[in-house]
Amino acid sequence: MATIAATPSRPVPRKSSRVWWNVHQWVGLKLSLFMTFVVFTGTLAVVSAEIDWLLQPDLRVSPSSVEGPVAWAKIAENAAQHPGAAKLNGIEAPVASAFAARVTIEHADGTLGFLYAHPTTGKIQGEGPWVGAARILRNMHRHLNMPVKYGVPIVGSLAFLLLITFVTSFVVYKKWWRGFFKPIRGGRDARTWWGDFHRLAGVWSLWFVLLIALTGVWYFVEELGLEAPRHPQVEAAEGTKVVSPGAIAGAIAAAQAAYPGLDVKYVSVPSEDDPLVRLTGDYEAVLVRERSNAVYVDPNTNTVLLKTDGRDLSVHQRISEMADPLHFGYFGGYWTKVPWFLFGLLMTGLSVSGAAIYSLRIVHAHEKPVRMAQSFKGMWNGMGRWRWLSVLLIGIGFWLLPELFTQ
Repeated sequence: MATIAATPSRPVPRKSSRVWWNVHQWVGLKLSLFMTFVVFTGTLAVVSAEIDWLLQPDLRVSPSSVEGPVAWAKIAENAAQHPGAAKLNGIEAPVASAFAARVTIEHADGTLGFLYAHPTTGKIQGEGPWVGAARILRNMHRHLNMPVKYGVPIVGSLAFLLLITFVTSFVVYKKWWRGFFKPIRGGRDARTWWGDFHRLAGVWSLWFVLLIALTGVWYFVEELGLEAPRHPQVEAAEGTKVVSPGAIAGAIAAAQAAYPGLDVKYVSVPSEDDPLVRLTGDYEAVLVRERSNAVYVDPNTNTVLLKTDGRDLSVHQRISEMADPLHFGYFGGYWTKVPWFLFGLLMTGLSVSGAAIYSLRIVHAHEKPVRMAQSFKGMWNGMGRWRWLSVLLIGIGFWLLPELFTQ
């Protein structure tokens, strides 16, 4: 999430407009440090899987070596034989063609981790930590590593500030629709550069700011008690035998036969806690999480016990399911992830530039020309006591980070 703190191109004489401008300026400045942190971590979270791919060689495969569907049963069998894997939880399909499949495991001491498997051969390529770039960035962005019931509302409250800046930007930037192709004027002082950048980035990002704000508000109200009803589920009958991971091929075949159009993204592995096999993935419903399309199978008899379709969700459930795909932009693969990442960077720049404009306006009244280096000092001073709240919240996120590594 980010703030749009656009400044008018000329002094605003009317008192009502000045009030709107003051509101816009205050919201965009006082918590700009915290806003920038949340926006930037969210932007990186969009490509967090790719960051893990860069940092972990075992997560990579050659796309030319991948043929046919994911060898789910073979992966499960090989993972169960891997030293250190005391329990298998589930298998995730590769994120893209150059990615390995990922198996969530529990070690003997109860800690979590990953195994990376070639999607075609099922060969285990190596191990990975439970806490990687994706986990760190998602937790930081979503709830600052705090307990979810506290962290999500704190971060989600920024969405209301976003809505305020979104609405007020139409008042403080007169005839904003003319700004889509106004260039950034170089060769002038820092105040002019920041102002031109802010207005240009702001008008192009209006749709994106509104989208992030609305999904952020949803996360806020959802955590405070407006969560959607749970999806239909089925539990195993008492006494259901736990089959070995290598014996789930029949259950997977039965599930795919019962749900022929399902693009499987996740397969659960039978355990004492849940002896059923569950497949989830993408089907015909758009903008829903993979869990919305599921099929449950008893691996002892290969009997399909339940099949769910994302198109059957209630309106409340559908809104809940839409939030994540729209917020992080993963619903269209790289066709949406790349634009979401780029507009996230723009929003980060908006948050910084909005605060810089205010600080440089103050400096401009006393000194000409205004230098770029003065903007950051002015931003820090302009936040006043509110800067310490931002520092505290960001500091808590980093202070609680080590607890992630104990999971």
